[in-house]
Amino acid sequence: MMYTVVTGAAGFIGSNLVKALNARGETHILAVDDLTQGDKFRNLVGCEIADYLDKDEFLTQLVDGDFDDEIAAVLHQGAFSDTMATDGRAMVANNYRYSVRVLQHCQDNDIPFLYASSAAVYGAGPAFREERACEAPLNVYGYSKFLFDQHVRRVLPERTAQIAGFRYFNVYGPREGHKGRMASVVWHLFNQYRANGKVQLFEGSGGYAAGEQRRDFVSVEDVIKVNLDFLDHSERSGIWNLGTGRATTFNAVAAATINACRAAEGQPPLGFDDLHRAGAVEYIDFPPALLGKYQSFTEADLSRLRAAGYTAPMLPVEEGVARCVRGLLASAAGSA
Repeated sequence: MMYTVVTGAAGFIGSNLVKALNARGETHILAVDDLTQGDKFRNLVGCEIADYLDKDEFLTQLVDGDFDDEIAAVLHQGAFSDTMATDGRAMVANNYRYSVRVLQHCQDNDIPFLYASSAAVYGAGPAFREERACEAPLNVYGYSKFLFDQHVRRVLPERTAQIAGFRYFNVYGPREGHKGRMASVVWHLFNQYRANGKVQLFEGSGGYAAGEQRRDFVSVEDVIKVNLDFLDHSERSGIWNLGTGRATTFNAVAAATINACRAAEGQPPLGFDDLHRAGAVEYIDFPPALLGKYQSFTEADLSRLRAAGYTAPMLPVEEGVARCVRGLLASAAGSA
């Protein structure tokens, strides 16, 4: 039986992919990750895998030919994803050079390769189309993802097997607690509200008023659906945006998160203004470390994704956040 390889398998999106593959009856999964941060193992406890390898050991065995004719597809989610990191050598080694080597093996052996890119390649925008003219990353993380996308573009015309890259916008959902400060804003707002009865957002930036910065927040449920849909359609190759196509303010995400928590307590929803007046939302100074490195607006242009054949609707933020909060509450109750 051939392996489906998931790199970054113990991470946020990787573990959700493994769980979704299990739901399809696929358990011959080779999970690849770096468990230096050991707590990530919890994301895989409820999953079924056939084997686990450290990311460096996997690459060594791959290059040595240990997996010849044993891999059906590679879902490459592993990355160094700290957008505030400054070690460019480590970032490029992990996100660019490593990916190039895995892709080369896949091309040499006719193996479909689906991978995680990022909306960070776009930088300050304002247009978010899969075109070189729109790409100007603001940090070395975004640059490392941009480098690999550029490599993929050079390989695509002579590809031997599927290459599908997805530029994830702001993904939120279950199994991201291990990410700490790099977890989604929904995760942070949920935990702030549960602990203090209020949430904190940044003051205005980039010409936007306090909390009115806008991002394309996409549920991990949709991210997984898109990945699996493309896995089932190996004729599709290219690079696509993966968001909802709709920018939402941080204020609106805060209101959705708080109201989902209130619903769980049997309380009625409140409008943002009422929540703000009640002190449930407060603003903090914009971090100096993020000046010039922060995307105050993102919104995925989904034209190419739709043209490629993915037609399913994306979860609206209100519904997606409500599902996420219910999952977080259930998880908290289960670990109590």
